Amino acid sequence: MAGADRKTRDAAEIYLTAAEAYPALEALFLEARSEISAGFRVFDIRTRLRGRGREVGRTWADLIGHTLARGVSFRLILADFDPVVRPSMHRETWRATASLMAAGEASGRPDLLSVIPAMHPARVGLGMRLAFWPKIAAKLRDEARRLNGLEAREAEDQLAHMPGLKPHLAGEHPHLRPRIWPVAPLIPASHHQKLAVFDRERLFIGGIDLNERRYDTPDHDRPGRDTWHDTQLLIEGPAAREAQAHLDTLLSVANARQEPPEMRHLLRTISTRHRYTGRFGLSPKTIEKGLEDAHIARARKARRLIYLETQFFRSLPVARALARAARDTPDLRLLLVLPGAPEDVAYDNAKEGDARYGEYLQAKCVHIVSKAFGERAFVMAPGQPKHAGHKGRASLEEAPLVYLHAKVAIFDHDAAIVSSANLNGRSLRWDTEAGVTLTEADTVQHLRHRCFAHWLPEDAEDAYFTDETAIAAWAALADRNAERDPEDREGFVMRYPVAPARRFGRNLPGLPEELV
Repeated sequence: MAGADRKTRDAAEIYLTAAEAYPALEALFLEARSEISAGFRVFDIRTRLRGRGREVGRTWADLIGHTLARGVSFRLILADFDPVVRPSMHRETWRATASLMAAGEASGRPDLLSVIPAMHPARVGLGMRLAFWPKIAAKLRDEARRLNGLEAREAEDQLAHMPGLKPHLAGEHPHLRPRIWPVAPLIPASHHQKLAVFDRERLFIGGIDLNERRYDTPDHDRPGRDTWHDTQLLIEGPAAREAQAHLDTLLSVANARQEPPEMRHLLRTISTRHRYTGRFGLSPKTIEKGLEDAHIARARKARRLIYLETQFFRSLPVARALARAARDTPDLRLLLVLPGAPEDVAYDNAKEGDARYGEYLQAKCVHIVSKAFGERAFVMAPGQPKHAGHKGRASLEEAPLVYLHAKVAIFDHDAAIVSSANLNGRSLRWDTEAGVTLTEADTVQHLRHRCFAHWLPEDAEDAYFTDETAIAAWAALADRNAERDPEDREGFVMRYPVAPARRFGRNLPGLPEELV
C-alpha cells in the first residue's frame, strides 16, 4: 500500500492504519516548538515507538519525557469512564495518568505537563439509577469478586487506580462487597475525541487512539482481535486554530459554565448535563451536533456515490437521510463498509441488553438503506485472506475479521468528513467528538482513491473506482471471494453479514438509540 500522501492545497495529509499514523504522530511531537494540546480516549505511553521517535527511546514514555525536557508543554484531556459499568477502562485511564505523571517527573519538567482524566459531567437521574440497581449491584459484585480473587498487593494496586469505584465498595480485601448506599452515579456519555494540536498550527485528527492494540498495518496480517483499521488526517490552518479553542474550552462547555465557541471548520458533538436531571433523566443535553448535521446535509447534496466507513451504523436519522437521498436521486449509489461484528460481540461474547440493542439498530439501519437503494448499494465487511481457525462472530466466511474503526464519509468527488464519530446516536448526540470536512477536489479524490484501493486487489481495474460501475464490481468480487478458500481471496472485500446481527439484536422500547 502507498504511504501517506504529500500535502495538497488543503494542507491535508492522509494516514491509513496506525502503521502510517503513529510514525507521523511521533514526528509531530519531535517537531513541536512550544506547546501540544490533545484529547484522546486512549493514550498509553507504554506503546512502542515505530518512527523517528526511536531516536530518543523505545516507548512513548521516552518520547513524552524528551518533549518536556526540550521545553515543550503538553496538555492532555484523557477520557475517563463509568467506574461501575466500565471498571477496566476506568482503571486504565488512571493507570495511564500515573504513567504520564511519572514520565513528567523523570523529564525534570513536570511543570510543563497537564493530564486531565475527564469524566463526562452528565449523570443518570436517581429514579433511573434505582431502576437499574439490580444491574448496578451485579456489576459491583462481579468487580468485587474479581478483586477478591487477586493477590492482596495486586488488588491494592488496582484499587489505587480506580478512584471512582472505591467509594462504592465496602470491606477489605479479600472481603470486598458492594455498598448499598449511595447508589452509584451512572455516566451515560464520554469524551470520545482523538485529536492533537501542535503549536496552534497543525491538527492531527481522526479515529485513532494510542495503544499497542490499535497498531495495525495496511496488510492487516496481525491476529484478528488486533486488526484495527483506522484513518487519520494532518491539517494546517484555521481548523487547527479552532481545534485549539475547542480543547481550551471543552471542559467548561461540557460543565455548562460557558457556551461553545462558534466554529466554521471544526465539526463537533458536545453534550452537557441537564441543569435539572430529574429523577428519571437518562440522557445528557446535546448542545453541538455539527457532525450529524454535516453528514445529513452532505447526503442530501450527493448525486453520484456516497462512500462510508464506520465502526457502527446505528443512527436512524442518518439512515433515513440516506434513504431519502436514494429515493430523490435515482442515480445515487452507496458503498458502506462495516466491521463484520461489534468488538464486544466478536471477541468478548457480549450478550447484554446494550449489545443486543446496538445490533438491532444496526440491522434496522442496514435494512433501511438496502431497501431504498436496492442494487445501487453494497454493504461490505472486510475479512483477512487466511483461515480463522475458529467459528462465530469473530470470523467472516471462515476468515478473521478486519476490525474496522475508521470514521470516513465521502460524498461524490466534492467533500469528505473524517472524524472520531461513528454513525450512531451516541457519537452524534452524546459523546464528545471532533472532525473536519475536506472540500478541496484533489484531497477528496486522493482520499477516495486510497480508501477504495486499500480494500481491493492490487491490480483492481477502473470499474471498482468508477461511480457507475463500482457497486456491481465490489459485489461481484465479494461473491467470488465467498466461493474461494480464504488464502485464495483477492483483497479484503466480503459481504456484510446482516443476518447474525438481525438474529442477535433485540429492541429495547423506551430506551434512546443514543445509548449505543
